[in-house]
Amino acid sequence: MTEEHFKKMTESIKKRKGIVFLLNGFDKMITGITFLCYPLLLGYLFMAKDPFLLAAVMVPAVSFVIVTLFRKMYNAKRPYEVYDFEPVIQKNTLGKSFPSRHVFSIFIIAMTFFQVEPDLGIWFMLLGVILGVLRVYGGVHFIKDVSVGAVAGVVAGLIGYYIIF
Repeated sequence: MTEEHFKKMTESIKKRKGIVFLLNGFDKMITGITFLCYPLLLGYLFMAKDPFLLAAVMVPAVSFVIVTLFRKMYNAKRPYEVYDFEPVIQKNTLGKSFPSRHVFSIFIIAMTFFQVEPDLGIWFMLLGVILGVLRVYGGVHFIKDVSVGAVAGVVAGLIGYYIIF
């Protein structure tokens, strides 16, 4: 998206307070649901004495650290930094935009759920796509940030769950 697209899009959204409220609300809700359900999954695996528990903890944790370190080193600017506008989603972080860690996280968690209950994994992937769209429309990520975040989450899951564990 170009500077003109981002500015027009965010200004159009900001004119509609209800849309701003919904966009921010859904962003927080999807993130919250994901980060509530993941520990519940781990608790379930623990109670069931499922040997998958170790992989379900290690694959997301190691992947998250790798993505975080990469983001810090690469330090890509966010759309609102590059194009100088106020994002719709409340954020004042500078840099560390690529890849989107929110989107990466939901996709690696979706891959974890997929190993236990494929239908839930698919639902979390759908939520991940929605979250990616919200993060772009909210002005806090470029399309490439969320796309690479999603692909990285899936690839980390494939490598971690099908090759390493």
